[in-house]
Amino acid sequence: MKTFFDASTFAKRYVEENGSQLVDDICQEASELCLSVICVPEIISALNRRIREKRLSHQDYVTVKQHLSDDVRDAVIINLTPEVIATSTSLLEASPLRAMDALHIACALESGADLFVSSDKRQITAARKAGLQTKYV
Repeated sequence: MKTFFDASTFAKRYVEENGSQLVDDICQEASELCLSVICVPEIISALNRRIREKRLSHQDYVTVKQHLSDDVRDAVIINLTPEVIATSTSLLEASPLRAMDALHIACALESGADLFVSSDKRQITAARKAGLQTKYV
């Protein structure tokens, strides 16, 4: 199954949170992993915030960053194209979304994902409205 993760949910793969095990299980079942081009910068930003808050050591950061890099090497990365931007604009006009959430949904649509995975109820609602099969984590 071609599976698309939004960044905050995919980050659960690297930082132990509620839903981390389910994210790992979904990744194991996926035949193809799809991510937006903005996913890695969003995760790196979140990890560095944890370093600043002293909730993540630099050594753990290096380890997590390597695991992220390994996973992304095999993923299909969806770029921000004019079509993705147009779709995200339509999504923002149709649903109460944040910009990055709309971009993730638009990228999932562009990828032809069989499953969109998110931990954001508003994003899940908008993704369903856009025609995606969803999984709330």
